[in-house]
Amino acid sequence: MRPLRYAINVTLDGCCHHEAGLPPDEESMRFWTAELERADALLFGRVTYEMMESAWRRPTSGTWPSWMDAWQIPFAETIDGARKHVVSSTLPEVDWNAELLRGDLRDAVEQLKNGPGEGLFVGGVMLPLALADLELIDEYVFVVQPVLAGHGPTLLAGLRERIQLELVDREEFRSGVTALRFRAGG
Repeated sequence: MRPLRYAINVTLDGCCHHEAGLPPDEESMRFWTAELERADALLFGRVTYEMMESAWRRPTSGTWPSWMDAWQIPFAETIDGARKHVVSSTLPEVDWNAELLRGDLRDAVEQLKNGPGEGLFVGGVMLPLALADLELIDEYVFVVQPVLAGHGPTLLAGLRERIQLELVDREEFRSGVTALRFRAGG
């Protein structure tokens, strides 16, 4: 069974809004590129899918936008080319190497996990909460930003049951960011 890995940026006070932490730098973008490369497919809810598509989909011209620095292009190419599964009851269709997952969430994700490959990656806020409640996440990666946001959505707010985690890896970045990797059920 391939593992489902959840990874997200989070501030010291638990805020997981995508603009609450430090701006991405070369080191953090290399980290996120490597995280996506570990996955056979990405799993997003509607909001995360639409946000990522608007930022990282290759333009029809084939040329990345001028605002993108050279060190952002490997991440852009990785996420653009990745296979994606989108959990949504409101989107009529998706593209960008994506397919909709419909029906029972547990059944759909278990079917993906039972497929061949090295692993699945899930990002976002609401979908990971539902997956955590269903005990379907095998690994959690929290990229902790040395920032106190003081507002915004918080990590896994509303989780029904406590989840015990085992720390399996830690990586510190020059910016003061620390990536913590945990195995579920520790």
